[in-house]
Amino acid sequence: MRVVDLALKDLLQVIRDWKSLLFLAVMPILFTLFFGAIFGSSGAADDPRLPVGFVDHDGASAISTSLRSLLETSDAIRPVVLEEDEVERAADLVGDEDLAAVVIVPAGFSEQALRLRSGQALTGEEPRLTLIVDPSTPAGRPAANAVQAAVTRLLGAVETARLSAEAYEARQPFSDEAARQSYLDEALAMASAAWNNPPLTVAVEQAGAPAGEEEMAPNVYAQSSPGMLVQFAIFGLNTSAMVLVLERKSKTLQRLLTTPITRAEIIAGHVLAMFVVVFLQQALLVAFGQLALGVEYMREPVATLLVMVTLALWTASLGLLIGAVAKREDQVIMWTLIAMFVLSAMGGAWFPLDITGKAFATVGHLMPTAWAMDGFQNIVMHGLGLSSVLLPAGILLGYAVVFFALAVWRFKFE
Repeated sequence: MRVVDLALKDLLQVIRDWKSLLFLAVMPILFTLFFGAIFGSSGAADDPRLPVGFVDHDGASAISTSLRSLLETSDAIRPVVLEEDEVERAADLVGDEDLAAVVIVPAGFSEQALRLRSGQALTGEEPRLTLIVDPSTPAGRPAANAVQAAVTRLLGAVETARLSAEAYEARQPFSDEAARQSYLDEALAMASAAWNNPPLTVAVEQAGAPAGEEEMAPNVYAQSSPGMLVQFAIFGLNTSAMVLVLERKSKTLQRLLTTPITRAEIIAGHVLAMFVVVFLQQALLVAFGQLALGVEYMREPVATLLVMVTLALWTASLGLLIGAVAKREDQVIMWTLIAMFVLSAMGGAWFPLDITGKAFATVGHLMPTAWAMDGFQNIVMHGLGLSSVLLPAGILLGYAVVFFALAVWRFKFE
């Protein structure tokens, strides 16, 4: 009961300070919206694929139309039809990296690819496309490879259509050349479309995902909401740790020793108050993220609760350590800011570690914040269940034990 009384006393001191509400609730919400807007604007493009200019001098023939269709279905590039004035400066557009490449379909391309004489396809000179690309640019090589893949599929579709026409004609001759060409155009369209519906597909499922679960729709706040939650959980300790420093400075801690309360109860009371502050702050931000921003924390409530509890335990231990090390109020602010910025930046609270290099991500996972982010993002971004947060929660708990032991070792009443 003495532990609870001491914790309530600390909480009342926090509540009476109006600035606490600003930094514990208002600032995290504003930063969540700000970082969400940044990630939203960076991913606001309707199509993130590399833009490739497309110029058709073949009069929208069957083959040039099929080529454009194959380019449109590419996972890496998207065709952008160029206007007449843009065609003349296609090389400049590629050089300025406005376009990853430009594909020019020459006049007579379809006739060269499907040249018939007496019912036989002539294997003359292969049709040649013009590809303008700068392989030295980051997008140049991937764009060239994607265009080559589309052209290879196109030539395969052309050969399929030719063989189909020969097989059909062996059973029933075409009435005239127009009928043959019509059959070829239809067969070519079907062969090109078949690339989008292969008879065999590979289904990729994320490890730990529930069977049959639909992939979650992306949410621009799925990064910023847990990121700011973790960041301000650390900064929120500024208020709690400050209480401990002020009590030491005013000799309140020494006077507490004259009461029946023990040293262990004093430490436990302060840690409990810090834990409650961080947990309530998390609960507020989780509710805001779920109800206002549509971040699916509650799709796995037990998993979310487990990450919240272990994060609050770790940050409470960190707060006790800051309060034990700091001698003055300015030192509390300094150490809290250092911890917040370093742990947040390196731990993936500001940007996903997935987009960084392997070395940065490895170093980042030496930070407890990275594991807290993994736990929340496994739920809200990857749609995983309770088992996916057991490792992050366990590591956070381990950090909590280490920091608590260091804080108790450094804790002094003087």
